[in-house]
Amino acid sequence: MEEYFAWIKDIFRQGLVLPKSETAKGLAYSINQEEYLKVFLTDGEVPIDDSASERALRNFTIGRKNWMTINTVRGAQASAVIYSITETARANGLNVYYYIKYLLEQLAALIGEQGNIEQSELEPLMPRSKTLPTDCYSKRRN
Repeated sequence: MEEYFAWIKDIFRQGLVLPKSETAKGLAYSINQEEYLKVFLTDGEVPIDDSASERALRNFTIGRKNWMTINTVRGAQASAVIYSITETARANGLNVYYYIKYLLEQLAALIGEQGNIEQSELEPLMPRSKTLPTDCYSKRRN
């Protein structure tokens, strides 16, 4: 990494790239982000790329075509909740169809007289819960 950044800085010092070119902009960006680009070297938990994040956002991005039908704030909020639940389920290795089915069945049974659900009753329904039915963990198509 040190050699890479030394090389880029040397290119600028020698004037080997036109200052206003796209290449210069890209190299300048790399220099300006040097501290952040090196983080993965000091923390083994930080991935070297953002492929996992990009994959998680892919379904959301593809869904943009459906947003034309979401013309209210409440509709947008509901859509955000559903995307969040489904992507979290995927990230936890769950079969999204069976997990959502299970959630809908369980949530209906938990609604109190005031129309509320106690937060403590939601914990066993979370995607990370070890008490979910086995069909929620069944293999999903990739």
